[in-house]
Amino acid sequence: MNSDAEFAALGDQLDLIADLAKRLELEYADALARVRPEYSDSARNLLAYIALRSADRRSLQKSLARLGLSSLGRSEKNVLAVIRAVQKVLQAMSQSQTYELGEEYKSFESSEQSFEDNREELLGRPMNGRAVGIMVTMPVEAAEDNGLVQDMMLAGMDVARINCAHDDEDIWLSTVRNIDRAGKELAQPCRVFMDLAGPKLRTGPLKPGPGVKCIRPKRDALGRVIAPRRVRFIAVDNRTPLPKGAVIPVPGECIAFAEVGDVVRLRDTRGKKRKLIVTEKDADGLRLDCFKTTYVATGTKFKLQRMESGEKIKFRVGRLPAREMPIILKIGDTLILHRDTKPGAPAIIDADGTTVAPAHICCIPAEVFGLVQAGDLIRLNDGKIEGVLESASDTELQVTITHAKKLGSRLRANRGINLPNSTLQLAGLTDTDRGNLEFITKYADAVSLSFVNGPEDIIALQHALEEFPRRELGIIIKVETVNGFMNLPRLLLAAMRHRPAGVMIARGDLAVECGWERLAEIQEEMLWMCEAARIPVIWATQVLEHEAKKGRPSRAEITDAAMSQRADCVMLNKGTHIIEAIRMLDNILRRMQDHQHKKTPILRKLSITETMTEGLCQSRNLHRGGKAL
Repeated sequence: MNSDAEFAALGDQLDLIADLAKRLELEYADALARVRPEYSDSARNLLAYIALRSADRRSLQKSLARLGLSSLGRSEKNVLAVIRAVQKVLQAMSQSQTYELGEEYKSFESSEQSFEDNREELLGRPMNGRAVGIMVTMPVEAAEDNGLVQDMMLAGMDVARINCAHDDEDIWLSTVRNIDRAGKELAQPCRVFMDLAGPKLRTGPLKPGPGVKCIRPKRDALGRVIAPRRVRFIAVDNRTPLPKGAVIPVPGECIAFAEVGDVVRLRDTRGKKRKLIVTEKDADGLRLDCFKTTYVATGTKFKLQRMESGEKIKFRVGRLPAREMPIILKIGDTLILHRDTKPGAPAIIDADGTTVAPAHICCIPAEVFGLVQAGDLIRLNDGKIEGVLESASDTELQVTITHAKKLGSRLRANRGINLPNSTLQLAGLTDTDRGNLEFITKYADAVSLSFVNGPEDIIALQHALEEFPRRELGIIIKVETVNGFMNLPRLLLAAMRHRPAGVMIARGDLAVECGWERLAEIQEEMLWMCEAARIPVIWATQVLEHEAKKGRPSRAEITDAAMSQRADCVMLNKGTHIIEAIRMLDNILRRMQDHQHKKTPILRKLSITETMTEGLCQSRNLHRGGKAL
């Protein structure tokens, strides 16, 4: 049996948490004074949650749970209210302790309403009965295809994301107009969020390879040709951009002279004799069938043999797009990252297999040089390649590869670089970002700030937005660095100077920076902290990635999508099967919302209990009108 002394000891422990919360309010009085009035209670609750989680509370939790009381495990949204409520029950149980509820006590309903107001201000009101929003990264096709945008919205898209790291203002504007048009035609609102590129480290350009096309016929599992490859010849003066696939530019005279049944003969780049047969002629050019693998390059000679006359006319292939030649890196290889913007190139290897010159590529932005040192870990291409800095100077970083595929991993231009061990002080708001703000403030509902490291990055964006006072734009903090994660409470306080505000858990770069094994723990901590601040969260990166790109999800993706129900919005990346991915995510979120609200399980009826309880429930009148209570 518990004694009054034990009740008193538990009450004292709860008092210590409340006292620490008050001391934190005094410590961060200046930060609290700067937050918007609508966020005042939320900011104080965040500090109370930090007080709660600043020490190991497991012993306290066990003691409270043993008494049948709240063990504080779901107190994020109103920490002091939960503490005072538990103290009130302890008082009633002991009849010897007196706890007066102070001004900090707020009803649970009001704290929930505060969060819902913040969520709706940023993400809009949930549509069609689904509590969690769906954000989709817009493909470039959305600028031209209004029907695609409509299909995305009908499938369940609530927020359209435009990434300013890609494309240009013309494409962005066409995309925004299609979103606006689709929303009006469907009478369905869709918000537009635009991402600033931020100071992401990337590889520079690569030296272009030759202009070559490889034409491969279709083969069966035994390697036998079962269908020819259809090739397209178009005139070199055709100004239409070359589509992907087997499209070859040739002189206009070749197309004018050719007729169905004519034969094109050539030696490909390997010296192999090849024959293509003209099967169709139309206003756009020629269609030919190729039955053997053929490599065609810019300037390749070929003969058009006319079927009727037997005449042979010589031509040359026009300019083909240069192929990117990726750098192949294996464990033990050396890679040079240089400040110079010259195009990168693979290693030069002599006839004996000796490396004459290591592979090299530019690192952007140049400010990173001088901020790192030998021994630092480096990850390339979303962590697929890993290495260690052997040396570092103001102009060059020498990397030894420590992790790659057995046969070598490919490194291409414009791929991400992460330096998780390095303390990089790069400006969160770049000159390019500032240049994009005028467009964003005209057409977007919110702006996402990438690679946020500290409060100063958010404050810089808030000041920059003051130059465009047309309307108050939402701000999304993208947390994708170790510094950003460690500074999250301070980032939230800085974000509360502006309304509306939200946080994106950018799990791609965050996993590379912090390590894959820590990602699950980190995203949990971020969800808890943001719930305490009553700030909405966007769960992002690789959600249903295989479904969106390949049309078939992995089992792990389904579980991940179900877990995303604890956020307030879930982001899908673009892909060939994006419509199906949106529908699948919509279905999963609708099912899960009956079981989970953020971290709190919802005790709805479980179908698997029916066979065990049906008779008992009926006998004890626990059903009314055939429906379980």
